[in-house]
Amino acid sequence: MKKGVIRHYDGEKKFGFIRSDDGDDYFFHGGSLSPKMQRLAGFLREGFRVKFDTDFDMKGDKAVNVQPE
Repeated sequence: MKKGVIRHYDGEKKFGFIRSDDGDDYFFHGGSLSPKMQRLAGFLREGFRVKFDTDFDMKGDKAVNVQPE
């Protein structure tokens, strides 16, 4: 699993971006949050530490299974 911080999260549209510790940015959608993170979604703010897996789709790499670190 990679680790990083929430760089941006739009709670209304339920998507955001994670900056990994290695400097890469990953898009994530609210549906890719772990059940525990879905309960915390209203509290997600810039700088919140997370760990996540990555997946590739037609638009590029994205974060999935996003969990609190």
